[in-house]
Amino acid sequence: MFRRLPETASDSAEVTLWVDGEPQQVGATLSVAAALLQQRGWAEYRLHHDGTPRAPLCMMGVCHDCLITIDGEPNRQGCLVIVKDGMRIETQMPAAQPTPGASTG
Repeated sequence: MFRRLPETASDSAEVTLWVDGEPQQVGATLSVAAALLQQRGWAEYRLHHDGTPRAPLCMMGVCHDCLITIDGEPNRQGCLVIVKDGMRIETQMPAAQPTPGASTG
């Protein structure tokens, strides 16, 4: 769906992001959303509370499907934030939900 244009000299610089605790080398000119799409693909971007995969759609801040935790701040629009070296990213996955009717104690 998305593909990166051929790189220019200014695009060759890279930064290290920590994504869910793992280091990732990405282009220094990318948005957080673009970097994660490039590294992981859309299916591993985040999950909706009902368990369905969600990923950036518009890449310009309108759809809010790019929400992600950046440096400890949840619900940031990853498509509007440019990566920085050492940035810590956590994908937003819903907590496990109890099975309906299951005993809790």
